[in-house]
Amino acid sequence: MTGGQRWEDHALAHLTAAGLVLERRNHRCRLGEIDLVMREGETLVAVEVRYRRGASHGGAAASVTRAKQRRLALAMRHYLMGWRGPLPPVRFDVVALSGPAERPSVEWLRAAFDAPGSG
Repeated sequence: MTGGQRWEDHALAHLTAAGLVLERRNHRCRLGEIDLVMREGETLVAVEVRYRRGASHGGAAASVTRAKQRRLALAMRHYLMGWRGPLPPVRFDVVALSGPAERPSVEWLRAAFDAPGSG
């Protein structure tokens, strides 16, 4: 298991315990990647998972730059290209894990950002 998979597993367990349902892991396209695509009710949730051991340089959540947000939005647009039926509402969340790898703390930032260019 890669380091990224380990943190995604932590995030997935946290989100499913909160009632979200996994739609897809690691949706990749040439424009970007979404770590987890989840569903909360009718809303599709694109989840970026980040881990940082310490808070130097702003910590895990701060590492989701505008450029990364743009790539996530483009990857979600690609994901929705194959959607059948009316497009669902979309939300962009960040799960920031920090601290010791054996017991990281989890910070779930719901609606962490709007898709760049969406208003």
